Amino acid sequence: MTDEGRTKPVGFWEAFRFWVKLGFINFGGPAGQIAIMHRELVDEKRWVSEGQYLRTLNFCMLLPGPEAQQVATYIGWRLHGTLGGIVAGSFFVIPSIFVLLLLSYLAVAHSDVPAVRGLLYGVQPVVIAIVVEAVMRIGKRALGHAALWAFAVAAFVALYFLSVPFPLVVVAAAVGGVVLQRFVPEAFRGGGHGAAEEESAVDQSGQAARPSVLRNLRLVGTFVVLWVIPVGAIWIWRGGEDVLVREALFFTGAAFVTFGGAYAVLSYISNVAVNDYGWLTADQMVQGLGLAESTPGPLIMVTQYVGFLGAWNKAPEGFDPLIYGTFGALLTTYVTFLPCFMFIFLLAPYIELLAGNQKIRAALTGVTAAVVGVIANLAVFFAGRVLFPDGVTLGGFDVFALAVAVVSFVVLQRFKVPIYVMVPVGALLGMMWTLL
Repeated sequence: MTDEGRTKPVGFWEAFRFWVKLGFINFGGPAGQIAIMHRELVDEKRWVSEGQYLRTLNFCMLLPGPEAQQVATYIGWRLHGTLGGIVAGSFFVIPSIFVLLLLSYLAVAHSDVPAVRGLLYGVQPVVIAIVVEAVMRIGKRALGHAALWAFAVAAFVALYFLSVPFPLVVVAAAVGGVVLQRFVPEAFRGGGHGAAEEESAVDQSGQAARPSVLRNLRLVGTFVVLWVIPVGAIWIWRGGEDVLVREALFFTGAAFVTFGGAYAVLSYISNVAVNDYGWLTADQMVQGLGLAESTPGPLIMVTQYVGFLGAWNKAPEGFDPLIYGTFGALLTTYVTFLPCFMFIFLLAPYIELLAGNQKIRAALTGVTAAVVGVIANLAVFFAGRVLFPDGVTLGGFDVFALAVAVVSFVVLQRFKVPIYVMVPVGALLGMMWTLL
């Protein structure tokens, strides 16, 4: 702090070093990542005030995409403009790209090696515990009223029993939140803004752009071009039916409906990738979530794993599966995160308005409540695949998987052991069990 009580401006390269470091330490999923950035940016560095950080988080929760990565992008943008936002958002993801590429290759190329097969097998029951724990944790925070419980139950029934498409569930929950706010406003109350705050580095940066129609059209046009060039080139090269083009189109669409975090959209991605396109098996999908949980970066990076395995398994004759899988992984990551940057750069000037709008808050509350039911559907899907690998029969029940899942859940709940520790421990247990 300076003598006047103001935070000194942050240099670009000082911020650059921090964003690179953050990319290697942002374990723990969105909750852990948000806590890490709060400690570093608000408490220690004082680049951002407490109220500004909370408003940024509220704003990013309104958007589709990984909120922690978008918080980093927004703060980078406020500090150093568009380049700062690109650096912050990109390095939040870049380290996990290479780690997950290696893990994806091991999962598909060496799954017939007993030790590797055991490692992947041990990850699966830990994933059940992680998802069940997520249902309880998010439910405790999101379901504070009977009306919100109804949202969660309705979402579960719609997905599990009626097979309603996930995007429709999100839209219905948002509309339901806005409508019901008029009748039960106490269920949809949002927090207000704090009192006066000390001026932070973000406040002094002067990077907040003035919104205008011309600026918005220019931004949208830029991102359309950035999407069309690589996807169009692959379309011309391989044709519209190729797996790479299908992945680009599917994951672009998914990027616009990832409200409620990665857990919410995973049931949608799993259903389409496994059942509709056959890009990978249900077991491989469960493994992918476990691998993504144990690496730095946003959990939605599991889409890269799906893109890798889909392109590996569906590689055309004459192409090396590893090269095609790498193309699939990088293309999937690109189209998944490109819209995240667009949402921030396009809508960030409206952050104060959006963060305090009661109708938007009500829509978000409805979606968040429905997400509990969505994640419960994901838990049932994963549990069925892991505990009954050969179909739901008494003889096909996997007792070892149940034991690991129960112990993992107890350890997560009782001792709060980080997920990135639990996943490798489960993998080692699975390897020992398989080899013995």
